[in-house]
Parts: sequence; structure tokens; C-alpha cells
Amino acid sequence: MLPWQETMNTFLTEGWMTVLGTWIAAGLTLFMFSFVYKDNPFFRFGEHLYLGISAGYLMSLYFFNNMKPKFFYPLMPFLDASGDTTLNLWVIIPGILGLFIIFRLIPGWGWLSRITFAFYIGGFTGISFPKVLSGLLLPQFYATIDAIPWKVGWPPAVDSAVLLLNSLILFVGALSVLVYFFFSMEHRGFIGGVSRIGIYSLMIAFGASFGYTIMARISLLIGRMQFLMFDWIGDEIVARIASLFHGG
Repeated sequence: MLPWQETMNTFLTEGWMTVLGTWIAAGLTLFMFSFVYKDNPFFRFGEHLYLGISAGYLMSLYFFNNMKPKFFYPLMPFLDASGDTTLNLWVIIPGILGLFIIFRLIPGWGWLSRITFAFYIGGFTGISFPKVLSGLLLPQFYATIDAIPWKVGWPPAVDSAVLLLNSLILFVGALSVLVYFFFSMEHRGFIGGVSRIGIYSLMIAFGASFGYTIMARISLLIGRMQFLMFDWIGDEIVARIASLFHGG
């Protein structure tokens, strides 16, 4: 049986929605991979389709999870199926502030959006600062200090020596990075040397983060290639192609 005959047989015997969805997903995947060659209409179509669907999905998500229960229901309690009849007119204020953002699209009215952004950025900063300080910065500082084995016998055991070395590297790296971002003193002499160690620590951290990101992207690429080879092309055809190379 020829490959196209196998494809038609699969289309007729299996669920046609599954087959159609697989072909659409494979086609869009190839559209996005075509950018490796050069920019082309197929890639732009897939890109615009992805962005459009994502924007529409997020818009519907925000509407049903935020605007509907937090704005429309408090203003019009009779629409709430849960039976809550509490009228809350205070939601008009954030509703007006949200409307100001849309005014950026109207020439001459865009300055109103700055009021909303001022409230949003100022309020978000004021709320987030103590949370970040108590939830991220201070726990990391305590963990850095606690990781140092202050009581180590002499001569230290191998495990204790390795733990001590790792803890000192972590402590010196964290302290040097803080010194690097301390701009109240000129970075010369001892302070300049410590700040240079902070630069090296940052570069190592950025390199490790970038490597982790590349590894995650390679994992996604492997997943798409497996989808194309096994879900779209099929196991039997892939095995036949592999046998040709193996036989050669």
C-alpha cells in the first residue's frame, strides 16, 4: 500500500477530527520552521495566526475571569447566577481608569492613560516591594548565611571541605554582586576588585540561565520533530526510511 493510500485509509477509519487536527498542526509547524530558510508568507501567516488566537484567548480569559465577575456583576447584580444581589458602585472608579487606557487610541485623549499607568505602576510597586523584600531577598540572604558551615573541624572531612568551598563561593558571589550595584562609592581599589568579581558572577549566572533556556528550546524542538515523524508521518513510514539508511 502506498503512503498516500495509508493516509486516506487512516483518515477514513479513524476520527476525522483527530486526523484533520494533526494535519493542521503539522502544516503550521512546517510554516514556522520555514523561517529557518528565510522570511516568507507561510511563516507570516502562522505567526499572525498564533498571535491572533493568543490575543483572542487572553481577551476572553480576562473578560470572563476578571471583568465579568469583578466589574459587571457588582454593577448589575441581577446578572449574577450565584444569587448575590450586592450592589458595589466603587468598581466604577477602576472601570474609568481602565477606559482611560483605551483613550490612547484616540488622538488628543492619550494623556488620560498616563493617570491609569501612574496608579498601576505606583500601586503595584508599593504592594510588590515588601513582598519581594520579605519573600525573595531576605530568605535568599538568610539561606546564603545559613549555608556556610561555621563549625568545621580541622582538618575538615572531604564532604565538609566541599560544602565549605561551595558556601564560600556562593557567599562571595552574592556579596560581590551587591557591591557591583552599589553606586554610592567609586569602583576603584578594593571596591573595584570586588565589583569585578561581581561582574564575573553575573556573567556566570547569565550564561547558566541562557544555557538552561537553550536546553528548554531544544526540548521543544525535539517534541515537535517527534510529532512530525510519529504522529503525522507515521511509525511505519519512519521505520522504512530508517531501514533504507541502515541498509545503506
